[in-house]
Amino acid sequence: MLVLLPPSETKRAGGDGAPLDLAGLSHDAELGPVRSALVPEVVALAADPPAARAALGLSAGQAAEIDRNAALPTAPTMPALDRYTGVLYDALDAGSFTRATRGRARSRLAVCSALFGLLGADDPIPAYRLSAGSRLPGAGTLAARWRPALDPLLARIATGELVVDLRSGGYAGLGAAPGAVTVNVLAERADGHRSVVSHHNKAHKGGLARLLATSRAEPGDAGAIARIARRAGHTVERTGDHLDLVVPA
Repeated sequence: MLVLLPPSETKRAGGDGAPLDLAGLSHDAELGPVRSALVPEVVALAADPPAARAALGLSAGQAAEIDRNAALPTAPTMPALDRYTGVLYDALDAGSFTRATRGRARSRLAVCSALFGLLGADDPIPAYRLSAGSRLPGAGTLAARWRPALDPLLARIATGELVVDLRSGGYAGLGAAPGAVTVNVLAERADGHRSVVSHHNKAHKGGLARLLATSRAEPGDAGAIARIARRAGHTVERTGDHLDLVVPA
């Protein structure tokens, strides 16, 4: 099983790993050419702060994000699972994993990054700023650049194992995962009315990712994913390869 996570805008600073080695990241054969093109572009863009703010959607007060991009080649790294922060990653709480659960998470979790494509949980990366919706000057959309590499990679992965896609829309657009189990979070009021959760959506998906990353079970389809969640006390409804995680409003 492979669980696809979105990255986060916020990232932990620092690290004690060696500087970025693109060739050492997962799936270098498939994704290396796009990574090798994007990273220098992002570094060069950082030399023009106004253009960088426009391309990355930053305010004047977020100069530190541009500085991070300027330092990409030399900045220290840490495992991707530890680098990302925010609501989903708080709920995942990778820092509390035992050695055994960290080992399962290493093989089951991957992050779909706008800068690096598909990252393994332990791939060492620096802090950076680039979102799925960013538009680098003089270049096409990031989806247009990633899909020729990510589409076949994810299709190949999906033929060999169950894929659970917890990515948000922008990151799902970087590469299609055919046949993946998808998940919506629905809030149910006392009168039975349901609506899609927005504010706490990431927290619930992070909690589900934690369940799947640490479970001793080896699920083979959406029904097995639903059973893992139900055993943990969640209300889950299945329609084919899609699951609705129902939570109180």
